[in-house]
Amino acid sequence: MTAWKPEGYPSVSPYLICRNAAALVDFLVLAFDAVPLRRFERPDGSVMHAEVRIDDSVVMIGGAQAGWEGAGQHLHVYVPDAGLAHRRAIQHGATSIQEPTRKTADDDLRGGVVDPCGNTWWVATAAPTA
Repeated sequence: MTAWKPEGYPSVSPYLICRNAAALVDFLVLAFDAVPLRRFERPDGSVMHAEVRIDDSVVMIGGAQAGWEGAGQHLHVYVPDAGLAHRRAIQHGATSIQEPTRKTADDDLRGGVVDPCGNTWWVATAAPTA
């Protein structure tokens, strides 16, 4: 452990703010096999701050409140099977914005979904190497 960050945490983590932070945590667990790490609630029971791990990354989530409204963000995540991740995300409330395809210069299989809180997740599987 370093003195300046928790063990196992990357130096940079996305921080998503949304109206229903609990729903976003649930979505990430179901769609991307996220592992909940920490959760702090406000007196009314709503999520003030939560953290989940997706593979080697930590996503931090804050519950929106007056003056701190959420705005949809774009996130890119490599997964073992982009097609499966895309389908699972849709099964758990996401909306497809791009079916997984190999049409980019890097030839990764990549698709996109918008989660129930308005964030866009680009799921990708690296192109096979020869």
